[in-house]
Amino acid sequence: MELKILFVESGQTLEFIKAIILGAIQGLTEFLPVSSSGHLVIGSELLNFQEQGVVFDVCLHLGTLISVVIVFRTEILAMIKAPFQYFSGNVDDDVRRFFFWDIYVILATLPAVVVGLFFKDYVDSFFGSTLIAYCMLIVTGTIMIIAQYVPERRESLNWWKSIIVGCAQALAIMPGLSRSGSTIFAGMLLGIPRETIARFSFIMSIPAIVGAAVLQMGDFFQNPPTADTAINLIAGIAMSAVAGYLAIKLLLDVIRKNRLQWFGYYCLILASCGLTHHFFFSS
Repeated sequence: MELKILFVESGQTLEFIKAIILGAIQGLTEFLPVSSSGHLVIGSELLNFQEQGVVFDVCLHLGTLISVVIVFRTEILAMIKAPFQYFSGNVDDDVRRFFFWDIYVILATLPAVVVGLFFKDYVDSFFGSTLIAYCMLIVTGTIMIIAQYVPERRESLNWWKSIIVGCAQALAIMPGLSRSGSTIFAGMLLGIPRETIARFSFIMSIPAIVGAAVLQMGDFFQNPPTADTAINLIAGIAMSAVAGYLAIKLLLDVIRKNRLQWFGYYCLILASCGLTHHFFFSS
């Protein structure tokens, strides 16, 4: 009996450690252009973490939501206040800019809403395939390497550019295709300054993360986590929040220096190793 209890406790501890590891992976890769979903799919298989699933994935995204709110709290507060100031006639350049950013974030979110509402079951099926994740990592790596050659321009964000960036975000629901990488790259091609589109990408992730959580609430309540699983979820959320904060700070620095290609090399190396293992060494 004592041995059985010890085995159970050891197993619970192992799952707790796995949750922390996956939380760190999520936090570091959500904002770095290397695909958090792809790393979670790969990491879950390597760690044999069977409970990961979509609910766990969404919970980890909530952790990164905390980090982006903390880093961009000043901009977010200004965007919340902007509509009230705009319609009350208290308008200056900052109020006008943040008011239109509110509109652009809404427009950029629409493509992801369409995908989430009408293709949810189809998209969920991708999260069990490491092969898809490896192939999409090649795409991510390629566009990050190309990004260094995109000239810096000073064009403004507008309504139709925000929709295009939103389409890039919707496509990045595929595991292995980086959301931050895709949206930043799309914005750069449209002539938006690198740091501007990076900040917009971070802020526009907020409704996307919240929307994903809302869509999964039904699954969550139908299969509520046990006490042990809930502890794992909380640990994963906390770790993803801390790691996400550090990742945002790092990426903003990399963006300023135009060094996105280093993330591209990493993605290509990871994909190459993964595909080699998949085709030649997996049983």
